[in-house]
Amino acid sequence: MNRKLLLGGAGVGLAAMLAGLMATGSGTKTIGVSIRDYDDIFLSVLRDGMTDHAVTLEGVRITMEDGDNDVVKQLSQMENFIASGVDAIVMNAADTSATQAMTDRAAAAGIPLVFVNLEPVNMAELPDNQAFVGSNEVDSGTLQTQEVCRLLKEQGVAQAKVLVLQGMLSNQAAVVRTQDIHDVIETPECSFMTVIEEQTGNWQRQQGADLMANWLTSGIEFHAVIANNDEMAIGAIQALKAGGVPMDDVIVAGIDATQDALSAMQAGDLDVTVFQDAAGQGRGSLDAALALASGEAVEQKVYIPFQLVTPANIQDYLTVN
Repeated sequence: MNRKLLLGGAGVGLAAMLAGLMATGSGTKTIGVSIRDYDDIFLSVLRDGMTDHAVTLEGVRITMEDGDNDVVKQLSQMENFIASGVDAIVMNAADTSATQAMTDRAAAAGIPLVFVNLEPVNMAELPDNQAFVGSNEVDSGTLQTQEVCRLLKEQGVAQAKVLVLQGMLSNQAAVVRTQDIHDVIETPECSFMTVIEEQTGNWQRQQGADLMANWLTSGIEFHAVIANNDEMAIGAIQALKAGGVPMDDVIVAGIDATQDALSAMQAGDLDVTVFQDAAGQGRGSLDAALALASGEAVEQKVYIPFQLVTPANIQDYLTVN
């Protein structure tokens, strides 16, 4: 089974269905939620989207835990959710290679499970009462890199050298976004681009800054920095500015369109980002969990589209998250 739903906004169909379900439901529904990292800015928006949405729904209670980027801790949180008798679980996994173990635990307990933001490695084998709500990562890095390619051409760069900042290598999003970069570069239109360095910054701003500082110290020549997320892109910008590199001399691209990233774009420092609807993913995952908890079938893969953000259309995104 590999059902898929493409939505322009999170949980549109699910929200409508839930209006009826919650009106005739049988008491409060409790949803256990584990978020891989409370300190992550994007995930903070996702959490807010979920909790704000819960306030609008009658008879919904969320128990939310910080996974601290520790899959062992998240599995323990799942066991606690199961023992406490939650009606469904929403999991933002710290390590997508561990999602099979999460699926097995929820299935054994007969509790619906919804993965949010990071697609589980066992997506194709999820049972009927489990689902994924997120965005298609093939689009994220593709949109990002195609725009970098366009900008480099516009600048007249004949042979472009590119630095890549990867997210956590255990995360499906980091793997796919990085592959997207290489896939775009392999196309005839963008084959003038070459990745000269590629290292993981683990989604973190400071690690992105440290890697960029090291590259500058080594004397590497480059034309663009493509980061798997905005936090690492912002870290790279901080290091570039500290190193005295004029921001007009380098193209920097991220993903997520966080408020910090949009501010960096307004300042002329960030050239490209890709909007990922964090709040929409939070709402959609809660809708899916509640529907499954009420015995309703939902689409097993709910995609909320990525959208390219540039200085030309930034005004459309300044108040979205």
